[in-house]
Amino acid sequence: MSICTKTGDKGETSLYTGQRVDKNSPRVEAYGSVDEINSALALARASSQKEKIKENIKFLQEMNMALMADLASINTQPRIQQKEIDMIENLIDEIEAVLPPLTAFIVPGQTLCGSFLDLARTATRRAERRVLDLAQQEMVFDRNRLYLNRLSDLCFLLMRLEELN
Repeated sequence: MSICTKTGDKGETSLYTGQRVDKNSPRVEAYGSVDEINSALALARASSQKEKIKENIKFLQEMNMALMADLASINTQPRIQQKEIDMIENLIDEIEAVLPPLTAFIVPGQTLCGSFLDLARTATRRAERRVLDLAQQEMVFDRNRLYLNRLSDLCFLLMRLEELN
């Protein structure tokens, strides 16, 4: 099947579950924002020299695909479950255990990967706002919002870990 279907030429797109919506609908804005996070994470993964960070980023990219599917679906069961949130919280705990205490604001940019991880963090904060906008109009799984909140924290910690000498 061609990538050029021409079905969106009039400003509509199909959700994962088949419904047609406007391309600027809150639902499309929400999953589109998560797609932007994945692009920033891809840049971070491609630029990191640390295998463990690359593995963690790949895991997050895969989880973001599940989140996008959740946000692009109506009347389905959530793909993001509590176990995924628990995994992220455990990863946060692991990273915090090896990082020095935070005593001041951080200016990212010591490494290219760290910069991209900070970009992913800020994109995640925007996605949180877009998902909240959606949740005020339509049903959104609570776990999706929790996941995004944890993801921004994890991106920050991964940035700190990446930039640690």
